[in-house]
Amino acid sequence: MARADVHTRIVGWLKLALPLAALAILSTLFLVADQIDPEDALPYAEVDVEDLAREPRMTMPSYSGTTSDGGAISLVATEARPGSEAAGASAQAVRLELVTVDGATTRMEAAQADMDDTAREIVLSGGVTVTTSTGYSMTTAVVAAKLDRTSLESRAPVTATAPAGRLEAKEMELRQDNRTPGAYLLVFKGAVRLVYLPGG
Repeated sequence: MARADVHTRIVGWLKLALPLAALAILSTLFLVADQIDPEDALPYAEVDVEDLAREPRMTMPSYSGTTSDGGAISLVATEARPGSEAAGASAQAVRLELVTVDGATTRMEAAQADMDDTAREIVLSGGVTVTTSTGYSMTTAVVAAKLDRTSLESRAPVTATAPAGRLEAKEMELRQDNRTPGAYLLVFKGAVRLVYLPGG
């Protein structure tokens, strides 16, 4: 009978001691484990979901196409936003390149570009720089580039560095030469002022 009492007491103590030992071991694990530093968490893109839902956009978009006369046009930007019913899509920090069939290249950079679907053109603005492989470097406020044919035109006064010197004009236009198929003309119009620099 005494043996049964001892056995019962041992079992009772074990029922109490074992859970306490388990709790002690668990608490020791938590104390010994490294503290979690939120700063060490895996980096995630900092995206404002609400802002993205309000104003959807694409990053690093690109566009390329061919004009009706065989020229190649390409555009890249850092960001683009879809347009509304009243306005076309817009893009920021834009680079546009036009390569005509005669091999000449015209490159443009601008702070912003807006797509005009009705006119089938891209309007670059916010300070536009235009450089050509024929040696012209121009700055103007606004340039419109057609998407369906090779045609560029400034919509603000132009300042340019040309092979012959420096010039200023009210307008600039790059278009096909109607008299010579496959040739193109860069035309300056409206109060053109040229400062000739010999050997320039």
